[in-house]
Amino acid sequence: MAQQKPETDPKQAKQAILDYCARKGALAAGVADLTAINRIAPEGHRPADIMPRVKSVISLGVGGQTQGAWTVPAKAMGYFGSTETRAYAIAYGCAFFIESRFRTRAVYCPPDLDNESGPRVPLQSLKLHAELAGIGARSLAGDILLHPEFGYMYFASVFTELELPPNRPMAENPCPHSSCVEMYRQVGQTPCMKFCPVQCLSGTIDEAGRQSEMHYDMAKCAELSEQYESLPLILAEAMRAETPEEQESVLMDPDNSMLWYKMSVGSGGLLAQCFECMRVCPIATRAPLADPIRRAEAAAEDGET
Repeated sequence: MAQQKPETDPKQAKQAILDYCARKGALAAGVADLTAINRIAPEGHRPADIMPRVKSVISLGVGGQTQGAWTVPAKAMGYFGSTETRAYAIAYGCAFFIESRFRTRAVYCPPDLDNESGPRVPLQSLKLHAELAGIGARSLAGDILLHPEFGYMYFASVFTELELPPNRPMAENPCPHSSCVEMYRQVGQTPCMKFCPVQCLSGTIDEAGRQSEMHYDMAKCAELSEQYESLPLILAEAMRAETPEEQESVLMDPDNSMLWYKMSVGSGGLLAQCFECMRVCPIATRAPLADPIRRAEAAAEDGET
């Protein structure tokens, strides 16, 4: 005879799940309001489109860069800047934790693109989940989410049929930083706008020093930073080559050969990244717990008190 599933206290369950995420390396975690997600996310990209009986969406974030990463040249940073796979690993484990501890279905939310909607449309907006869970707020840098303590993070999500009390979005957005407001008053741009290599960012700040408008030209950004997204085009060009020499020229072109190298070593997948907007962002680089050095120093100070 099957054992009856034990009663679960939603608040205690939520705390156990958030504690699990923290133990595994998440800097922040929370529960997004499912009703709010459904109101904002378009049809076909809501949690129930993946998990029909979903009742809660858990979002977690891991640290972005090391402090040293901001000092390296752009051509090097594009290879090792991302820590997103660490977030995905924690979320994957969290789904197993929920099922084993609470005997309720859970699933790691795939961060992948929707193959029916084109190469720029994700299955789910992990950013929306994180924003509604209160672990990030939209910045002037292309809507990158920032946290007042941890700065720049990567996010992952977990769906579950376990009903958990939701968090609220951040009451105050850390972006723009006071130094960015001061610069905007002087030159009409914030650091992320001014130092974007292709000028894909623009916006306005109101009299109270808050975001008023934000504009992000994704096409300009993609042309620069996602330059290795052209694998199908490279293969198609090679297939059209009329001679072995022409085919070899396409496949072994110096620029294209970098793509094969990135694939072989698993460095950055198929995408390069820019990061110049975050390199000059005072929140991303100088938030109190933005990098391992700052977090270690804070832990040492806590140990002394």
